[in-house]
Amino acid sequence: MPATITQAPTTASETKGPNLISMLWRDKFAFVSVIILLLILVSALIGPALLGDAATQQNLRGRNFPPFSFERGWLFYLGGDALGRSMLARLIVAAQSTIAIAAGTVAAAMVVGTILGLIAGYMGKVVSQVIMRLADVIMSFPSLLIAVVVLYVLGPSIPNMILVLAITRVPIYLRTARAEVLEVRERMFVQAAIVMGATHSRIIVKHILPVIAPTILTIATLDFAFVMLAESSLSFLGIGVQPPDITWGLMVSQGRPYLSSAWWLAFWPGLMIVIAALSLNLLSNWLRVALDPTQRWRLEARRTKSV
Repeated sequence: MPATITQAPTTASETKGPNLISMLWRDKFAFVSVIILLLILVSALIGPALLGDAATQQNLRGRNFPPFSFERGWLFYLGGDALGRSMLARLIVAAQSTIAIAAGTVAAAMVVGTILGLIAGYMGKVVSQVIMRLADVIMSFPSLLIAVVVLYVLGPSIPNMILVLAITRVPIYLRTARAEVLEVRERMFVQAAIVMGATHSRIIVKHILPVIAPTILTIATLDFAFVMLAESSLSFLGIGVQPPDITWGLMVSQGRPYLSSAWWLAFWPGLMIVIAALSLNLLSNWLRVALDPTQRWRLEARRTKSV
């Protein structure tokens, strides 16, 4: 009698990755957004090393070279700037600085804000009130105004910009994490862990944090776009990143005087900001649905219809 091979049931951890990938494929806008963001990220990581000094090499004979021409090579297909430098090369190098500022700001704000939110939501009322009043003080001032004042005092630089933007974004994660913890800590599995004698740190890290992590991740994706726009605004005002460092916002500021004669100097970096911000917004909307078990059925229903 032939032996029967019984296949072990597939666990949630084994199907989570493929399910998310298949749901991403079914949402075409989110899928295209991920492809665009990956292209930007890869270009920012390896592009500057491959380009060498192409982004800084000047040629005054090619000042404001018009785009859509291979006369000077593929690097000048998007045109040249006021000093004869390749716009394409400068866009790739500027992407590295822009992404570094946004990633550093979001990572710092997310870590600090989430930790404070976990403490404020889980600990007693006194600790919660102290932390929340600190968040209220920060949120009582416009974020860009704080950034302008601090950068004027400390001086414009990439570390200072990350610091000041992270401070202004901490209350977003703090208040969100606290609200989520206040709801999660009353659930049965948390109460069961308390009854079994689990320590506070174990309850927070093992039971509460995994539940609120999808919400925090969704906010971080959306906040990435906001930080990019904030950095561009500060650089446009002249108090952000300073040459020789470049960002997309600084390139827009440098191209503004040439809008009537060389529109591409400000158009291309502005277009990159719009594309990146739009892609991040579309991705955050998909994450909000895909990572929420109560709303995931909307994406799974599309698969049922297609089948």
